Amino acid sequence: MTTNADCLFCQIVAGEIPADVVRSTNDTLAFHDVAPQAPTHILVIPRAHHRDVAAIATSDPELAGRLLADAAAVAADLGLAEFRLVLNTGESAGQSVFHVHAHVMAGRDFTWPPG
Repeated sequence: MTTNADCLFCQIVAGEIPADVVRSTNDTLAFHDVAPQAPTHILVIPRAHHRDVAAIATSDPELAGRLLADAAAVAADLGLAEFRLVLNTGESAGQSVFHVHAHVMAGRDFTWPPG
């Protein structure tokens, strides 16, 4: 498994930084976002370091599929019938931690345009 010692999420996977974990598998880890953008906001990450969704899709498409499946499982575990799943790629797209992660969000209206 590849890791990056400077990566916040790799440090969480290694147990060096605590997280409020809601699901853990051999391949992924899911935990509460420390700066939630919705009443329910869970991050689902692969244990292996991949910079973004484009990188994981190219280098390990099977793991990319498990990441999505585990994100859906987190939503099911939480009893969410409706949720938003977001994967940002690149700084201008809103990615702030460069370790691929899926945001599972629910508990507010996400329809667009708002209102």
